[in-house]
Amino acid sequence: MIKDITLGQYFPGNSPIHRLDPRSKLVLVFALLIIIFLCQNFFSLALITVFSVVCVLLSRIPFKTMMKGLKTIVFVILLTSILQIFYNHEGTILWQWHKIQITTGGVSMAIFITVRIICLIFVSSLLTYTTSPTLLTDGIERLLKPLKKIHIEPHTLAMMMTIALRFIPTLIEEVDHIMAAQKARGADLESGNLIKRAKALIPILIPLFVNSFRRAYDLAYAMECRCYRGGDGRTRMRIMKLSGVDFAAYAVCALLLAGVIVLNICFEAVI
Repeated sequence: MIKDITLGQYFPGNSPIHRLDPRSKLVLVFALLIIIFLCQNFFSLALITVFSVVCVLLSRIPFKTMMKGLKTIVFVILLTSILQIFYNHEGTILWQWHKIQITTGGVSMAIFITVRIICLIFVSSLLTYTTSPTLLTDGIERLLKPLKKIHIEPHTLAMMMTIALRFIPTLIEEVDHIMAAQKARGADLESGNLIKRAKALIPILIPLFVNSFRRAYDLAYAMECRCYRGGDGRTRMRIMKLSGVDFAAYAVCALLLAGVIVLNICFEAVI
């Protein structure tokens, strides 16, 4: 399960999604997340689903990789679906036992919420899959530039967020190595009740925190040795500039929003 976490990984490429300006990606992802939550029936959700699949195909990221990222939140998806099935009592009763019942409305809502969560994961994952940490930092910094007027340094915020995102795969690999080392020493990490499993995590968490603090100190020391200051006066190898691909993406996003609104009006809402 640890190896299935792909958050923060970057897959180099030359697809249309890769060529988008990082500022455009951030704005479009935020807009798409809002559009996904605006869906109120299966027709508008189907439109979003098709659009998400097309985006994955355009990015040339293997579907196997996208589905691998879903494995880490399967429990959340299942829990949400089960809650919707048993707590939504609208529609025809399909099964009932005392006060517990499953209705067509509950099943429909569970499917709707599950597909919505998958679309959210696909759209948000494409941001890190197709954008390098350096470009992501520059894009966040440019978008947060107005915060300078209230004496908040956007470069510092962007650097902290990007470094945290960048080290997620490294920490995952570190956990995998620590678990393998503990198992080689005879540690039992998989059997027992919940309390025993929680106690078994202590030999993993302690070295993980120690290594994380050491890595953070080494990174800070390396940046100081290179006289890194960032912010004003910092040069960039790549000058960000909006191109025709960015404007086309904005136009498609606007059409998608219009389509979702029309479908919400024309058809009955599920939620």
